[in-house]
Amino acid sequence: MEKEKLVLVGNGMAGVRCLEEIIKLEPDKFDITIFGKEPHVNYNRILLSSVLQGRTLFKEITLNEREWYEDHQIQLFTGEMVIKIDKEKQVLKTDQNREISYDHLILATGSDSFLLPISGVDKQGVFTFRTIDDCKRIIEASQNYKKAIIIGGGVLGLEAASGLLNLGMNVQVVHNGSYLMERQLDQTAAQMLQNKLEKQGMKFLFEKVTIEILGNTRVEGLRFNDGTETEADLVVMAVGVRPNVQLAKDSGITANRAILVNDYMETSVPNIYAVGECVEHRGIVYGLVKPLFEQGKVLAKRICGQDTKGYEGSILSTQLKISDVEVFSVGEFAETESSRVIKIYDGPGGVYKKLVFQDQKMIGAVLFGDVKDCTRLLEMIVEQEAVPVGEELTLFQFADREESSLASMPCNNIICNCNGVSKGDIIDAVQKNGLTNVDQIKKCTKAAGSCGGCKPLVANLLSYIQSDEFEESLVEETSMCDCTPLTQEEVVREIQVQGLSSLQEVMAELHWKNKQGCPICQPALHYYLTMIDPEYEHKHSKLINHEGMNVILQVNKFTCNDKNQSSLELAGDLEKRFEFLLTPSKVKISVSTSIHNGPDSTTNDLVVLGMDRGWEIYVGSLSGRKVRTGELVCIAETNPKAMEIICSLIQYYRESANYMERIGKWMERAGLIHVREVLFDDELRQQLLERLDEEAFIRKAVLEKSL
Repeated sequence: MEKEKLVLVGNGMAGVRCLEEIIKLEPDKFDITIFGKEPHVNYNRILLSSVLQGRTLFKEITLNEREWYEDHQIQLFTGEMVIKIDKEKQVLKTDQNREISYDHLILATGSDSFLLPISGVDKQGVFTFRTIDDCKRIIEASQNYKKAIIIGGGVLGLEAASGLLNLGMNVQVVHNGSYLMERQLDQTAAQMLQNKLEKQGMKFLFEKVTIEILGNTRVEGLRFNDGTETEADLVVMAVGVRPNVQLAKDSGITANRAILVNDYMETSVPNIYAVGECVEHRGIVYGLVKPLFEQGKVLAKRICGQDTKGYEGSILSTQLKISDVEVFSVGEFAETESSRVIKIYDGPGGVYKKLVFQDQKMIGAVLFGDVKDCTRLLEMIVEQEAVPVGEELTLFQFADREESSLASMPCNNIICNCNGVSKGDIIDAVQKNGLTNVDQIKKCTKAAGSCGGCKPLVANLLSYIQSDEFEESLVEETSMCDCTPLTQEEVVREIQVQGLSSLQEVMAELHWKNKQGCPICQPALHYYLTMIDPEYEHKHSKLINHEGMNVILQVNKFTCNDKNQSSLELAGDLEKRFEFLLTPSKVKISVSTSIHNGPDSTTNDLVVLGMDRGWEIYVGSLSGRKVRTGELVCIAETNPKAMEIICSLIQYYRESANYMERIGKWMERAGLIHVREVLFDDELRQQLLERLDEEAFIRKAVLEKSL
């Protein structure tokens, strides 16, 4: 079968990551060609500031060597620009008179540095800071000149200024605003940041608008709109970027600030897609790596013909990459009349923390001096976790924990937000591949390979894995038992596909080594056969003892009140609903009017807590040596809504968990976000409830027949 022709315009991070996802999904479907205007292979543009600061070498920021392109039969043209797209003939032309046809075209043209439209901008010694070549030219110039000015007090400007300081230059940052990083920080954090940077040797000029670059052929200084001047012999402009949309506009592709795309990253022209900084989605242009990677995953599925719900936008977060400076912000952190704000300020200690809530959900945060809990806070905002009034201060406790907190962290918790790498992914990679340092983890999993903000957390996780405290077992796709090489999932699939209906049929058709089975596989097979056919027990004389594989309800109550009466009613309804159903493992459900009602009120498998706003439903707690409270799935305002969520959750657990897999382990494997997606989908939830009721009805009838 002839391969489809896929062309990528742009050899940057967003476009190539999209190709990596496509190759994972369909490694042999496309004949791939890439055009990149820079004379380099794919590299990490975000870490250029680390190169300038001397913390990283140029060779260390390369993401894909030439061998990678060759291994995947990708034709790469570097230093070559696409200048024309004939969308009717589906042919594009380059500045080297090369013409190539396509079936699918991805535009990942990125952004260009913005140069202030002022007199003298073309003088020698004026630089932008966007590419490897920019970085090399700045480093070379720093060897001959000492007075540097950075125009722009945002993230890129400050990171560039730090690099020039490390190169031995006198550095002054000129900013048109009244404080640093006004888009990412409030005034308190910005002032603390300024104080920290001034101690490092950086100087600042605020509320200055540059109108002219002074000098004859080479820069000698700047003039501002208030008439003042300052000397300089090197100027770096870091005042923002502009999406590169000229090719799209010239080709008749609809663009505004950037190329307009829908939720599937499709442009206005069939078979032409766009991803990355050149894209405008729902009115927003993203410049951070995590949203661009998320776009790439959606586009990869779309091009490969796989189902995807589309890209719905991203919550933006920022972390400054300057040595000895810890700054993080996420979401909407501005204070409004309707928001609730919690702050911790330790001036002498150099620590400031601010959390912003709206309707009991965190919508933004600013951290300075201690950012250890940035990943957890970002997760809470993305997942819209509810935080009861009065419990906000407990969130600050996360940052006060030592490395041992990693022991209680669920394996599906994300460590690297840019690349979606979880704790479990890193443990898996370290144990399977014998990784011993962060660089090896980065190459293997891509964790800490984009913005680098998670590198300290990755290092802490590695230290924990290598410590005596670590005793978490690696989750592997192991066989059901020694009788078969098949996993539990494979066995269940074969039972369903082949229509097997008895223990003997399963063992014969699936080529069991021990035709009688063993104490491990026999009960598991009985359970799966019962789940697939509720009348299985009635048909066969040898029945498995299902004791302990059902739902156990516990109602905690201390006083008689309306809420307690409601909890009794909810528990009674749940008991009736689950009376005849089997579960993969025993499930303990606690229904309580308060978190204080009994020692098990937060550590049972499923905890339903009554609050003023309704029922908080927690799932997946662990007890024993490593205690972990459950994760908040949702808040149900009424008893019927709580019944819907709990019953559909139990049914999804019954259908997708392995035999004897506790619901906490199942949640860790499935992931909170995925489980929520299933439960919050009205159609899927109703289907789960219908199947639960149908199975309960059949099983009740079967049990009554056997009496």
